[in-house]
Amino acid sequence: MNITQKTFIAITLMGIFSAIIAFGNDASSQETGGRRQGPPPEAYTACEGQNAGDTAEFVSPHRDTVTGTCEQEGDRLVLRPDRGQGNAGGRPMNNPNG
Repeated sequence: MNITQKTFIAITLMGIFSAIIAFGNDASSQETGGRRQGPPPEAYTACEGQNAGDTAEFVSPHRDTVTGTCEQEGDRLVLRPDRGQGNAGGRPMNNPNG
C-alpha cells in the first residue's frame, strides 16, 4: 500500500468519525429539544448579595428585563420571575385556566 492510499484511507476514516460525532451531538440536543434546562446563569447572578425574598432583576439574552424574587435553591439563591414573564426561571408556569 503506497502513501497515497494510506492518506486516502486516513482522510476517509476522519470524515466518518467526524460525521458520527456531529450526528451524536445533534441527537443529544434533540432529546432536550435543543433547549437549556433550568434557570439561566443570570438568574443566579441577579441574586448575589441578596436575601431570600428580595426583589431583583436581570436582562435576559433576548434583551428582556426579567424581574422576580430571589428564592433558595440548594445552597444558592436564584431569581424566580414574576408571573406573566414566561418561563425564564426554568419552572413550569401554572395555567390558571386548566
